[in-house]
Amino acid sequence: NTAMGFSALKANTTGTNNTAVGRNALAANTTGSTGTAVGYNALMSNTTGPSNVAVGREALEKNTTGGTNTAVGLQALGDNTTAANNVAVGYLASAKSTTAAGSVAIGREALGVAVTTGDYNTAVGYTAGKNITSGYKNVLSGYKAGLALTTGHSNTFIGTEAGDEQTTSISNTCIGDWAGQKHTVGYSVMIGSMAGQHATS
Repeated sequence: NTAMGFSALKANTTGTNNTAVGRNALAANTTGSTGTAVGYNALMSNTTGPSNVAVGREALEKNTTGGTNTAVGLQALGDNTTAANNVAVGYLASAKSTTAAGSVAIGREALGVAVTTGDYNTAVGYTAGKNITSGYKNVLSGYKAGLALTTGHSNTFIGTEAGDEQTTSISNTCIGDWAGQKHTVGYSVMIGSMAGQHATS
């Protein structure tokens, strides 16, 4: 193990192959192994979670037993506790996710402020999927793609602001800038710039 900084790896007992750099980095770790924490409070609460990577202030700060997570950026995956197999890159990326697993968030505030339990979401782009709470299996790519989604699931939104006003929609495919932006029902396919932009049914 390698520890640099006040309280870094302070509680470690049998955990091996850990690297902690920064104040409180991996401070609560006991038996968790192969973890990397760089930054103030990075992986601070981790106890037994293995193979996590946290780079940035408060990245994966509240993680306890979740494993194989990667968080890069200020508070990236900061509220994650027990979930595993997540990737968050960017300022506040997936910051409020608690138990959601298997998700990828890349970009400032992607999956950032509301996701709590929604699993297997992929959001790439500034604020993509920012407000998802329990929605799951969504693929969102583009500036503000799926921005307003909360409980909607199994959607694919690709393009600038694609589907960005949809909240509870299910199984929509909207590809193109502003495609399906205001659409309110599910099981629809809209392809092309502004396709179905103002359609409500």
